[in-house]
Amino acid sequence: MSIPVRITINGTLRQFDLDPRMLLVHLLRDACTLTGTHVGCETGICGACTVLLDGSAVKSCTMFAVQADGAEVTTIEGLAKNGDLHPVQQGFWERHGLQCGYCTPGMIMTSVQLLSRNAKPSREEIAHGLAGNLCRCTGYSHIIDAVQYAAGMGGAR
Repeated sequence: MSIPVRITINGTLRQFDLDPRMLLVHLLRDACTLTGTHVGCETGICGACTVLLDGSAVKSCTMFAVQADGAEVTTIEGLAKNGDLHPVQQGFWERHGLQCGYCTPGMIMTSVQLLSRNAKPSREEIAHGLAGNLCRCTGYSHIIDAVQYAAGMGGAR
């Protein structure tokens, strides 16, 4: 059995006939070849699969793709505009907010949501906002620096 689904992904309306058990992360990676959304723990703990669903950060490994019917999904690939990095992406570049890079897409997507809700967060507010995303490499200090840098650039865009 398949279910017809319409999802706007990175600004483009897409139509699919989906198995109702398909996870959003697998739709993005396998059907749409948007591999910036990473599969980490597959339990919602690590946050590597975080995307924006109608502007809210969601862990795409815990959501069925059919639940996104009619929604707008933004992945890491959809942040840059006209070749210009999103301020949060630029912040991660300028402030060395990544090492291996596996957690980076999820960290960036969560940070975009954070800055859309709080344009000038404190270090504590950033740390709290990123609590659902795990990094095994950086120690988080440079990630927080990157988000603060982005906030100074008008990071919500």
